[in-house]
Amino acid sequence: MVERALHTNLAAGRWHTMTLAEQLGNIGSDVGRAIRARAQHDDVRLQAALDRALELFDLTMADERWRGPRRREISRAREVVCDFLVGDNEYRSTGESLDAYFFAYGMAARRDR
Repeated sequence: MVERALHTNLAAGRWHTMTLAEQLGNIGSDVGRAIRARAQHDDVRLQAALDRALELFDLTMADERWRGPRRREISRAREVVCDFLVGDNEYRSTGESLDAYFFAYGMAARRDR
């Protein structure tokens, strides 16, 4: 079975023209949607937002510009998001802490435009 990309324009290459701050800021938008859906016990919206966020995480980790420590941080952020949204929350994250983490990247991306 072939999975279709949720972000077809981004998956086609546009994602790799963005800065890391832009990529993580965009991921944060979908993470924020997933957090709000989880708080509202809307499993359908939660799953859709999480699927989009995970696809963007994967596109970011596939970006050859982010090798080494950057890729490890991206991978850890993905792990923490999954742990909070659908895991046992072993990292003791909160919706607020995740929003704050990604918000900083969104603000940096805007500042750098």
